[in-house]
Amino acid sequence: MNAFARRPDTTPADASTAGPSAKQAQIIAIYGKGGIGKSFTLANLSYMMAQQGKRVLLIGCDPKSDTTSLLFGGRSCPTIIETSSRKKAAGEAVQIGDVCFKRDGVFAMELGGPEVGRGCGGRGIIHGFELLEKLGFHQWDFDFVLLDFLGDVVCGGFGLPIARDMCQKVIVVGSNDLQSLYVANNVCSAVEYFRKLGGNVGVAGMVVNKDDGTGEAHAFAQAAGIPVLASIPAHEDIRRKSANYEIIGQPGGQWGALFEELGVQVAEAPPLRPTPLTHEGLLGLFKGEAVGRGVVLNPATMEDMCAAEVLHKPSLEVVYEGS
Repeated sequence: MNAFARRPDTTPADASTAGPSAKQAQIIAIYGKGGIGKSFTLANLSYMMAQQGKRVLLIGCDPKSDTTSLLFGGRSCPTIIETSSRKKAAGEAVQIGDVCFKRDGVFAMELGGPEVGRGCGGRGIIHGFELLEKLGFHQWDFDFVLLDFLGDVVCGGFGLPIARDMCQKVIVVGSNDLQSLYVANNVCSAVEYFRKLGGNVGVAGMVVNKDDGTGEAHAFAQAAGIPVLASIPAHEDIRRKSANYEIIGQPGGQWGALFEELGVQVAEAPPLRPTPLTHEGLLGLFKGEAVGRGVVLNPATMEDMCAAEVLHKPSLEVVYEGS
């Protein structure tokens, strides 16, 4: 069985005599453009959910391995892939304590990935999931498992949770800019594609990060048929504290209520079937001067390509009558 794939329901028909059933974790994949603030959002969200009494496991699935950095004050976790390679070379087995670390009730780990130019990041994700299976993922007891995925990359490894029903729902993180909404729309397109093939994963909603109030992200969510779960403002205090690796999702803190509500929304929002936008539809969310609408695609000619007049020679091909 693939790691994170759902196990078949083997609960007896008469559950009243079978004892309490095992709790099933909500597995949620969070996607977004690189640099849009997924790691910032997830570190604060997971911290707040843990303070709300939830058992939370945060797994970084980005080859940059920076999902947990803010949670641990800027320190990097040893990645599962790197640790596995090192332990294998030494003839040792990987233990949970080698790759999973805790802070104030949050459990966190990084899958990692290959070095630049030395392998496929998506394949690294698949390998990391296989290692989690060997570490006993299906025996772990969590309320929520949050997976941080890079949304820019369209290869199969990064789309695995959607393609193989490894999660129940997806959340997209975006902002009021075309590039982040383009990525969010691609994720919605992937969800819709696999729903047509019989998949069950849906989009629970969108988190608008660095919200400057211009409204494009909210307009996208409305057009795509998904709710906005939270709007995190483009505030200097948030930017400064994030840059200093400080958790702002603290109960009773200035931004505590925002992440408390986000924790509730993430837990309760149902997976929806989105309606992805066309590229023209995306452009329509922005003012013309912001995205350059009205520009005409002017086809190039062979003369343009050669920077000179091209001599057109007659073909020497022999064409047989009736062929």
